Amino acid sequence: MVDRGEDIAGLARGWIGTPYVHQGATKGAGCDCLGLLRGVWREFIGDEPERVPAYTRDWSEPGHDERLWRAARTHLSEKPVTARAPGDVVLFRMRSGAVAKHLGLIGAGLPAPTFIHAYSGHGVVESPLSAPWARRIVACFEFPERTK
Repeated sequence: MVDRGEDIAGLARGWIGTPYVHQGATKGAGCDCLGLLRGVWREFIGDEPERVPAYTRDWSEPGHDERLWRAARTHLSEKPVTARAPGDVVLFRMRSGAVAKHLGLIGAGLPAPTFIHAYSGHGVVESPLSAPWARRIVACFEFPERTK
């Protein structure tokens, strides 16, 4: 029997190769990092909990609004970053002092941790959770229990 986290990581791996499309959320056709999370949510949970408004590439930056972090806290269960495990959602701050606005899902744990994410120029990939990536993680979340 596959555990819950491994199931979620497997669903995210099913998106690998999907091209990067800003605001996209369609497997195979295009998604961004939030779209990947939305797609995995639909596959694992069902309907999305709220409509995602249109957003620009620099959203939340002008007002330094941690909008993505707040939304994650609303719909996911926050846990210690050091307790991350396969299937967990990790939130990254890409620059010191910037808002956190990149997401990924943990693919594999120790000894060789990975994360699955979508980013411009690469699409959905599974990357090593190397030290430069790991130090950018500011929060970690678990999906709610499956309902379908």
